[in-house]
Amino acid sequence: MPLHVPPAPAPALRSVLTALGSPTAVRGARTPAALRAARGPVRTELPLPVHEMGRVAHAPATSRSAPRTRLTGWRFLLRDTGGEDGGTHCGSAEAVLTADGWTFGQFCEGPYVRSTERALRQAKALSAPWQPRLLSVPELYMLTLWLHGDIASDPGAGSPEPSDLLIPLAPAPPGIPAHEPRRVDALLPLLTRRLLTAPLLRTPA
Repeated sequence: MPLHVPPAPAPALRSVLTALGSPTAVRGARTPAALRAARGPVRTELPLPVHEMGRVAHAPATSRSAPRTRLTGWRFLLRDTGGEDGGTHCGSAEAVLTADGWTFGQFCEGPYVRSTERALRQAKALSAPWQPRLLSVPELYMLTLWLHGDIASDPGAGSPEPSDLLIPLAPAPPGIPAHEPRRVDALLPLLTRRLLTAPLLRTPA
């Protein structure tokens, strides 16, 4: 079933395209090596809104209620079109929401790029239509592909519904299998129990 990928806000996309057009940004020391070595034009694709989960650590271990989330940014996969067979992904770029509007945040690399690709392929193989989002759980240093059932909803709003699916990206926290789709009402109690024994960790990149 095709995924219903929502369009990113124009200012968010524009901030990323501006950064990609800046030699200073693209050649920076913290820019992914694969992006610096891109052989052709770099294209943005598969924009995903990034939501951050909060208040989970304070919920009862048996809670199945929807957690509070807030939109923190939009993440775009970056494709180096100079490679063979249409190119390969060479990282991701994130636009973040500030008091002054959307601005470029950072370029990223690492396992979450490949894991996001894999999770999106899993989602496309499912029988039901979904609106894909990313859901971060900072307390567990965890990132998931959030498949929202209301495909016509505002991608920057709302909370996970009990029947929505979450696909934990790799690496996932101990005891939570990566790339195993779980309903929100089944995974949330597991996350809560895990949080009771896990130290506070930084937000995933």
